[in-house]
Amino acid sequence: MEYTINKLAKTAGVTTRTLRHYDKIGLLKPSRINSSGYRIYTRREIDLLQQILFYRELGVNLEDIKAIMSSPNFDSIAALESHLTALLDKRNQINTLIANVRKSILAAKGESVMADNEKFEGFKQKLVDVNERQYGAEIRERYGNAAVDGTNKKLMGMSEGDYNKSEKLRLEFEETIKTAFEQGSPASETAQRACDLHRQWLCCFYDGYCKEYHTGLAEMYVRDERFKAHYERIAVGIAEFLRDAVYIYCE
Repeated sequence: MEYTINKLAKTAGVTTRTLRHYDKIGLLKPSRINSSGYRIYTRREIDLLQQILFYRELGVNLEDIKAIMSSPNFDSIAALESHLTALLDKRNQINTLIANVRKSILAAKGESVMADNEKFEGFKQKLVDVNERQYGAEIRERYGNAAVDGTNKKLMGMSEGDYNKSEKLRLEFEETIKTAFEQGSPASETAQRACDLHRQWLCCFYDGYCKEYHTGLAEMYVRDERFKAHYERIAVGIAEFLRDAVYIYCE
């Protein structure tokens, strides 16, 4: 079946302006232009648009989506399975937050008692889900189940102060690595400070830090398109830059 741009926009629930923009940046080009000058889309483009919208729903920017989907290693079925896992994690986290809000309402009304650590369960569960999704399978394979299970346990046992510290470190790391990337040298003082912040952030979640663990993660940030997209939302090319900087840091 073939679709004009108007029909595809209506079917997908997007605007024709969005589809024209996707065409302009080379993210989603029509199958052909007909004799009247109309963009024509086929089943292939329908499936690609679905993938794009899944990635957008998960917060991936357009430049990174293009890099992921244009990769010769891109597997549409594997991508769909990854989307499903991410969306299920998102649903579980939302359900946890809903339960958390309900408990908070009852506590505010004086109808129940809520411990301080319970107030942050939903946020900590999100960290667990993200950690499992991004690092779980490969870390389990490389370091064993104990590494991931221990990390998840540490996450769920976080106090409010621990959680706030990890978030502060993450934000400081992202700001510093972005500055270092703009400066251009992974060996720079700024880049090495970013690596140390990254190490401190990792230690918020994992007790068994070692240089091999750090460099192994940095390598995954480049090899695995999911990890790469996560970091390259900061800047395209920053995953490789971080890997190089971490290798220097761990020498």
